[in-house]
Amino acid sequence: MTDSSTSISSYPLLESILKQKGLTLQGIYSGGDAARIFGVSIRTIQDWIREGKLRARDLPGRGRFLSTDLEVFLENSLRASSVSDED
Repeated sequence: MTDSSTSISSYPLLESILKQKGLTLQGIYSGGDAARIFGVSIRTIQDWIREGKLRARDLPGRGRFLSTDLEVFLENSLRASSVSDED
C-alpha cells in the first residue's frame, strides 16, 4: 500500500514546474520529456548533458533521467547573486 498524499514533497522544484505546466510526476523521463518540462529544445538538453549540467542515465527504453536527476539539476541551477562594487 502506498500513500500518494504525503505532505512532504520529494521533488519540490520539479513538482512546482510540473504543476505549472499541467504535467504529472513520472518515474523516468526521456530527453523530449525534459525539453518540454524546461521549455527548451532537445538540442539544449543534449548540450546540458555534454556540459555536465544535467546528468543522463543509461535506462531501459527511451528513458534518460529519473525525477531525482531533474530535481538535482534544478537545485544546481541557482545563479550566484552578483556582488555590486560599491567600494
